[in-house]
Amino acid sequence: MIISARIIITSMQYFLFKKEKTEYWSDIMNDKGLYKGPLDNCPLTFALNIIGGKWRLPIIWALSKNGTMRYNELKRSIDGITNMMLTQTLKELELYYIIKRKQFMEVPPRVEYSLTNNGENLITALKALANWGNKMKNSENCK
Repeated sequence: MIISARIIITSMQYFLFKKEKTEYWSDIMNDKGLYKGPLDNCPLTFALNIIGGKWRLPIIWALSKNGTMRYNELKRSIDGITNMMLTQTLKELELYYIIKRKQFMEVPPRVEYSLTNNGENLITALKALANWGNKMKNSENCK
């Protein structure tokens, strides 16, 4: 089988470009100075970045209501979440020490998720925020 030089060069250019593009994007995404703003040192902004996102609050709330839960229990309790989003969000919340993951070495494998002390402390703040939101929703100024 004869492979033309043009195919080899085109393939090499594709892989070189792909490698450069990947390295370029990882450099941008890992550059902490790229997205600096005036509120970066604000503790409220930091807190809202931790709990922000479509699926973080429902996961935190489900764990606060049910205590320790397994993966499929969490998935069933949150309508509309995909396996990929649940897995990604659980990893992110674990990185922030909001939830803890406990893996049992048994057959079949079993993993349980629960709130950490940081997560438990967050529930009090979320309840206060929910009360404030309820008052604002029912006030005449916000209708």
